[in-house]
Amino acid sequence: MVIGRKRLGAIAVLGLIGGLLAPGSPAEAAVSPPPLYPPAGTTTTFLDHRALLGNTPEPDWYEANIPFVDLPDAEIEKTYYYRWRTFKEALKYTGPKDGWIVSEFLGPVGYSAPFGGIDAAAGHHLYEGRWLRDRRYLDDYLDYWLTGSGSEAKPATEELNKNTTDWAHQYSFWAVDAAVARAEVTGDWKFLTDRMAALEKQYAGWKRTNFDAARGVYWQTPVWDAMEFTASSYQSSDPYHGGDGYRPTLNAYQYGDARALALLKRKTGDTAAAQRYEDEAAQLKAATDRVLWDGSFYKHVMKGQDTRIADREQIGFIPWYFHMAAAGKSVAWQQLTDPQGFAAPYGPTTTERRSRWFMHEALNGCCRWDGPSWPFATSQTLTALANQLLDYPAQSYVSKDDYTATLRGYALTQRKNGQPYVAEAHHPDEDRWIYDGAGHSEDYNHSTYTDLVLSGLLGIRPQSDDTVRVAPLVPSAWNHFAVENVPYHGRNLTVLWDRDGSVYGRGAGMQVWVDGVRKLSRATLGDVRVAVGSAVSAAGQPELADDAANVRETGFPRASASYTWPADSAANAIDGQDFHLDVPSTRWTTWQSPNASDWLAVDLGAPTAVSDVRIDFYDDGGGVRTPDAYALQYQNSGGAWVDVPGQQRSPSTPVGRAINRIVVDPPLTTDRLRVAPTRNGGGAVGITALQVWRQPDSRLTARFGADSLAVDAGVTTTVQTRVTASKTVPDVRVSLEVPRGWTARPRTAAQVPVLNAGATLATTWDVTVPGSADPLAGLPVRLLARSGAGVSAAVLPTSYQFNPDNYPVTLWDDDFSTDRVAQYRIDHPAAEPSPALTVAGGTLTAAANSRSFAVLAAPVAASANGTAVIVEPAKFAGSSPEDSLFLGLSSGAATNALAWYNNHFGTSGADVRVDGAAQPDGGCCANVQWQAGDRFAVLARSGTLTTWHERAGAWSLIHTAPLASVTGAPAFGLRLDAGTLALNRVTVRTR
Repeated sequence: MVIGRKRLGAIAVLGLIGGLLAPGSPAEAAVSPPPLYPPAGTTTTFLDHRALLGNTPEPDWYEANIPFVDLPDAEIEKTYYYRWRTFKEALKYTGPKDGWIVSEFLGPVGYSAPFGGIDAAAGHHLYEGRWLRDRRYLDDYLDYWLTGSGSEAKPATEELNKNTTDWAHQYSFWAVDAAVARAEVTGDWKFLTDRMAALEKQYAGWKRTNFDAARGVYWQTPVWDAMEFTASSYQSSDPYHGGDGYRPTLNAYQYGDARALALLKRKTGDTAAAQRYEDEAAQLKAATDRVLWDGSFYKHVMKGQDTRIADREQIGFIPWYFHMAAAGKSVAWQQLTDPQGFAAPYGPTTTERRSRWFMHEALNGCCRWDGPSWPFATSQTLTALANQLLDYPAQSYVSKDDYTATLRGYALTQRKNGQPYVAEAHHPDEDRWIYDGAGHSEDYNHSTYTDLVLSGLLGIRPQSDDTVRVAPLVPSAWNHFAVENVPYHGRNLTVLWDRDGSVYGRGAGMQVWVDGVRKLSRATLGDVRVAVGSAVSAAGQPELADDAANVRETGFPRASASYTWPADSAANAIDGQDFHLDVPSTRWTTWQSPNASDWLAVDLGAPTAVSDVRIDFYDDGGGVRTPDAYALQYQNSGGAWVDVPGQQRSPSTPVGRAINRIVVDPPLTTDRLRVAPTRNGGGAVGITALQVWRQPDSRLTARFGADSLAVDAGVTTTVQTRVTASKTVPDVRVSLEVPRGWTARPRTAAQVPVLNAGATLATTWDVTVPGSADPLAGLPVRLLARSGAGVSAAVLPTSYQFNPDNYPVTLWDDDFSTDRVAQYRIDHPAAEPSPALTVAGGTLTAAANSRSFAVLAAPVAASANGTAVIVEPAKFAGSSPEDSLFLGLSSGAATNALAWYNNHFGTSGADVRVDGAAQPDGGCCANVQWQAGDRFAVLARSGTLTTWHERAGAWSLIHTAPLASVTGAPAFGLRLDAGTLALNRVTVRTR
């Protein structure tokens, strides 16, 4: 314990304001920049926060956001601050549509919802993040799952949960309960009552898909509880997914959600609806007891059966998480400390030791939840245990010392090579992680920990009224602890325990402070309630949008650099994440650059209003260090890079591992920015985040009349925009910002002196794309609505829509009415013989008895104006695995760019090769299934090969690949393993 950090003073007002107030230019008034971090308000300063944070990057973020704790147990305390760091790492800004989400993995995985969201641990994320002062993170995150991209449709497949059809129901999720638990901390109930319909829809979704009305309980497939290979799974015919079963998980989650909805309904005065949800909860509780409780534990029951499995699984503690279990069922808790139950040095275990399935195949590879210590489940068990100890009658099975011992064991699992670390699963008896994939599960955000310290160990029990309950579970031997500046109902809560007054110098006993005022003082620790006053709205937290963020790292905004170390990427600097880890990386660095100086640039595609740029410089303390200086520049209309005018920097000289903020006054409208950092004497530099924040006017909603805009070179297109006011707004000015070289002219008014509440400013624009433009570039169009309070915006993606009529010049047309095969050059990209080719009755037929492949290059050259190859298949062979059609350009066997369609697999992709070397191919694979009458086409244009599929006269884009340096002749290929593959026509067209 570092005694020196205890004595910093009494009370201070921390105004964490990062920015300057400045007048704007006459052309465009600047909006006062918001605070860099949420103002903390009136706080206490009993602890040395910087000493507690150590060398954590961006310490000001933690100062503004988290409660600080001082604990006698160094291991529990060390893990507390580590887990706040991992939570910050998991915060991902996805863009103006969805804002912030909380990610599970630092890097993306293929089975996630849009932008990387996974709802399996979303309940944990909400419980953990509820203690942050900045409410925007979880406001956005809840909206993401309730009404945003996380609520959108997903495929009902075996890989993504065949039982459900939206991402928010991919995995079991206690959404409403977690949302209410969060509101109990913030005191902001209106945020949830405004979203009542979406919360009810989330709850009802599980009733629609997973409720067994005859038994009155819910069933779930274990893998969609995020639990592959469980003790119950191994007793089914499908150990990976697990047999469908009635499980404590989803039943308890739905019980918690029903109770939460009842509370919300009572908040709105709808007592009838509240009673209905309370009745549903009571019925579910009774049914769960009847079906799952065996007299000593809640257990899995196979769907459609009545017999509970013999094995106790840790999920049997979950009903206590939601106060679902009755008081008389506390006997279950004796299993937590039983050496043959769930007790373990690095536990608890996920299955009891006495089970025959304990650790069955658990060391053979991820992910087996039949014994390993799993942070996800440990979090649930510790939350449930705190509820048992604090909210149920006294019993003899577990004590507060068991809580601390289990929490300490959990803290000790979170180590690797002696340093704080959390991965997927830990050996229950050995000090090692057993499921820990490199570049995958580092700092794995799939559990809670800080919430367990705050709401369990230190007993900060949030309430739905204007009070807080403080009921610590700390050991009786602890002589002191402190938790300082807990954001609670918009206020700051501090609790001190100092048995003899010697540690903090504020007197002996237990004390509670609210907004710097001591509200309670007593000689002993106890279970107390303290009035905190009515909830206060969050201050200094306006909505912001980062126009540079690109989580998917495709399209626009697009990052580039003069040099990038091969293990990094320029795109990482605008990926919506900001952390300082080696793996997975989210940084751009110039390590080993041959250049005297380097730059990082971002092309926004279309201009935006630039007023608040933020840069986080990477500094590893070794070869990559903080620059001594940097230039912030924009590219003017002449193509020259010049310094951004009106820069107001904070701090004035660069700092590493923290935010460098540049307020631009007056705001600059531009589409391209770059940062050029330099070090005296040279040396590598790096950036983990380059952000371009814009403050919208919350009263104005900007939108387009369509979801996308089809464009082509040399064509003028009409665009409709609408700006609607929720309140009266003076002087609203609208502009349509388009890519360089394009023009946008308003046909109707684009400015009004006053836009009244409920009124809409609708503008019609003519957008002209120059003849030299690349319509395949996917450049965006941006609508900006300016007022004295901010700049609201909307982005309209553009796309090219293939139409053969736009390519009126026919270069080659073969309807196979005559045999012209001899006029083609036959290329062999693979060392495979040609199929037998015959022409008869208007059909080209390829026949084979074994693997055969031929590419037929037409006797014409591809056009620089764009070349379309259109094919009408007559039939496919039905062979496996090859039953494929190829289309594109070919310069011979070694150099070609060929899109392919495999009829056996129903997939499409591309193969691009130059002199036999594979080139980037746009990734694999797009799903498509040919039907009789469908056509395929490829378009080689502007250095890109796009693949199109026509059905019922409508063409759809199915794949995109770069052409590399491939030119050559228009070509088509036929590859099959057996049978016959036939075509009716091949046409080559250009503009």
